Amino acid sequence: MTFDFDEVIDRRGTDCAKWDLIEPLFGVDPADGLSMWVADMDFRAPPSVQQALAEALDRGVYGYHGPATAYKDAAIDWLEQRHGWAVDPDWITIAHGLVSGLGLCIQAFSEKGDGVIVFSPVYHAFDRVIAANERRTVESELREVEGCYVMDLEALGESLDGSERIVILCSPHNPGGRVWTAEELRDLAEFCEKHDLILVCDEVHHDLVYPGHRHVVTPLAAPAQRDRMVICAAASKTFNLAGGMTGSVIIENEDLRSRYRKVQAAAGLSPIHMGMLMTTAAYRGGADWLEALIVYLDGNRRLFDEAIAAIPGLRSMHLEATYLAWVDVSALQLEQAKIERLMSKEARIAANYGPTFGKGGEGRLRFNLATPRSRVEEAARRLERTFAE
Repeated sequence: MTFDFDEVIDRRGTDCAKWDLIEPLFGVDPADGLSMWVADMDFRAPPSVQQALAEALDRGVYGYHGPATAYKDAAIDWLEQRHGWAVDPDWITIAHGLVSGLGLCIQAFSEKGDGVIVFSPVYHAFDRVIAANERRTVESELREVEGCYVMDLEALGESLDGSERIVILCSPHNPGGRVWTAEELRDLAEFCEKHDLILVCDEVHHDLVYPGHRHVVTPLAAPAQRDRMVICAAASKTFNLAGGMTGSVIIENEDLRSRYRKVQAAAGLSPIHMGMLMTTAAYRGGADWLEALIVYLDGNRRLFDEAIAAIPGLRSMHLEATYLAWVDVSALQLEQAKIERLMSKEARIAANYGPTFGKGGEGRLRFNLATPRSRVEEAARRLERTFAE
């Protein structure tokens, strides 16, 4: 079966965050602007998902979701087949989206005023949720070594004051696209054990890994510390199902699992029927679609990186995973306001601005490459015209 990722689907005027918010948030006119910010794809979901939704529409009854057996079985099979991780169904708690799940982890495993460690620059929702829960974000700035990010656990250890309770790891890393090695994950897990920290791993991009790299599920890298781990996984990025707001919070430790579920119950959350149907169908029938997608995204990545490398003063971090290009424009020595003005008014591209990702994000831009290649080519042309001078 072939899949048409080149098809341009007009999402404007459909209450789509990615396209309908580019004018109020970025000042980019949607009439001719390019949306390359929020991390969802401009591709149709796999046919198996479309079929599952069509069958639900044909029934025409949209009630509460019942047993989660089919969902859990599909997720367990996927994690074992793709990642070699055997998960017990009792470990899985269904989340109302992984950002919500992270918020509940913060409530369950820390108190107001406690520190929550993140490795910055990192996905900006982490800081937003930490602050909303009245905890303190502790930023451990990543070091760039030979064009890739690495953690500096020694510096982090020296900075701790004892009020830290949780580490949130983005694995693979967003926005740097780094796939952490088993050794790095093991070092971090041992660090968490030494400092009595709960390790919460957001592994939502775990299926979007390019040839030559392999994602390692954190408990497999550090089995000795798995009793202090929480793994957050979903099909949302893999299969473009973000609107389904469905994910899995996987906790092997019974005490931690009980604490998490108590907080979730207090919030009155329950699974979203359509999200459960979509995720189950994607795991059961989306493997071929995903393989084709990786090939297509790899082509977009290579095209974009070559274009960026040809523009003096710009540099793109090598992507090992995700579809989110991380571009360094700091060599141009432009003020942030100037960068934003050039992007919105000259290039007419809505991209994420680096400072929103925390320390280390200054002078950077994040571009979503999960869009038809014609748009990536047009973005490259616009960036060349905008920044070449």
